[in-house]
Amino acid sequence: MQATNGPLGRNSQVGGLIRDWRVRRRLTRLGLAVSADLAPRALGAWESGKVVPTQEALARLADRLDLPLRDRNRLLVAAGYPPHFPVRRLTDPALASVKAAIDQMLARQEPYPALAIDGRWTVVASNEALRTLIAGVDPALLRPPVNWARLLLHPAGLAPRIANLFAWRTYLLARIGRQFDIVGDPDLADLLEEIGDYPAPITEETEDGIEPDAAAQALCLMTVNGPLRLFGATTVFGAATDITLAELTIESFFPADAETTAIMLRPADPAVPRAVVG
Repeated sequence: MQATNGPLGRNSQVGGLIRDWRVRRRLTRLGLAVSADLAPRALGAWESGKVVPTQEALARLADRLDLPLRDRNRLLVAAGYPPHFPVRRLTDPALASVKAAIDQMLARQEPYPALAIDGRWTVVASNEALRTLIAGVDPALLRPPVNWARLLLHPAGLAPRIANLFAWRTYLLARIGRQFDIVGDPDLADLLEEIGDYPAPITEETEDGIEPDAAAQALCLMTVNGPLRLFGATTVFGAATDITLAELTIESFFPADAETTAIMLRPADPAVPRAVVG
C-alpha cells in the first residue's frame, strides 16, 4: 500500500490515533493488518509515525476498526487530509427531509412519549406526550441543552419518581458505558462519571434488576396522572453519511400494561411544561 511522507508531528498524530483505536478494539497489529488487507510492515510504519497512510488505507482501517463518522474525520484531519463527513444542524436545509421524518416519527408515537437524542444524550426534539413524564422535575434541568440521562437519574429530575430506580440506573449506566467503549467520546466519560455519582437507591430489587418473566426492562414511573409502566425502543438511522444523523437515536416508550395504556390515552394537562427540546 502506497504511503506518503509528511511532517513528523502529523505522522505521530495519525499514528497515535490508529494505535489507540486498535488497542480499544483489542486487535493486534498483525490481526488488524490482515483483516484490513494491509501490509503489517506498513501498519507498523504508520503507527510509529514514520509515514502517513493514504486516504484509501485510512478508509480500510476505519472500516475494520468500525470507527464512528466523527472519528473518521479526525483520522483524516490528523493525516493532513480534509474531513469527508459533514456535520450539520437538523435545521440545515440539507437535512430538511431528515428533520421531517423525525418530526413525523415523534408525532406518530402520540399519545406515547418519544424523543430524539444526539450521541451525548442531549435532547434535540420530542413529542407532546413527553410532558406526562417530565412533570414536576426541577425547571433548571429543562433549560436547554437538556440531557436525557441527567433528567432521568438526577435527584431533582425523574429519579425520585422511578419506582425501579436501581434497575433503571443499572441499565442506563451499562448502556452509556457500552456506548463509550465503542466511540471513546470523552464527553460521554464525563457524563457517565456524573450520573454514576448521583445517589444510588437502597433497594430490595433483584440483583440483576430484571423483573421476573419480563420481556423488557420496564420504566416504572409515578406521574401526575398515575403510575406508568413503560418499555422502550431505540431507533437509529442506517447508512448515515452525516455525523449529526449517524449519532441520532429516537427513544420511544410504549405501555407495558393496560393501566398504563389507559393513563396515556388521557389528554395532557396543559399546566405541565411543554415538551423538552434542545
